[in-house]
Amino acid sequence: MAFTNSQCGIVVLAAGASSRLGLPKQLLVIGQTTLLQHSISVALGSLAQKVVVVLGAGASGIHTATADDKLAFIENKQWQEGMSSSIRCGLGHITRQCPQLQSVLFMACDQPFVSVELLNKLVTLQQETDSPIVASTYAGTTGIPAIFHAALFPELLLLTGDRGAKKLIERHRQHVATVAFPQGHIDIDTGEDYRNLQKM
Repeated sequence: MAFTNSQCGIVVLAAGASSRLGLPKQLLVIGQTTLLQHSISVALGSLAQKVVVVLGAGASGIHTATADDKLAFIENKQWQEGMSSSIRCGLGHITRQCPQLQSVLFMACDQPFVSVELLNKLVTLQQETDSPIVASTYAGTTGIPAIFHAALFPELLLLTGDRGAKKLIERHRQHVATVAFPQGHIDIDTGEDYRNLQKM
């Protein structure tokens, strides 16, 4: 089913406790901004009609100055269950607010090299191929950022545990189109990850 650019939404997954890091990764400074602010800016600069940021652990202490009509912040009260709970929470909210959406793209806030160009490539490739899933490839794996057609929303809402959307990508791997994201393997889980990023 083909769709227009305005029928795509983005869910930014930013609910984790950053337990291995010891402080909220969402607020880590990269350049002149934070990891979370970077993710929000990239999402808002893309072709998406609506952007929902899912917060969880420490939500009350995580703030952003961004104000945009197409941006919403929600809190996942079940964040301790893992990423799947944030996917369900974000998808449920964005589809209630924008029932016309024909696809939703999921991205994590801890991939500092995600760009507007990458997100738009994912959206455009799904338009061109009608693939139910278009995902990013890096370091020998396929994962997020990834965009899912509305036909898969029911399956996304049934996800449990901490594996997130990866389970769906594997289940439907014969129907997944991909976009190369060479720096996608770089994320921030530990202090060492952050120090290495600062050296780049």
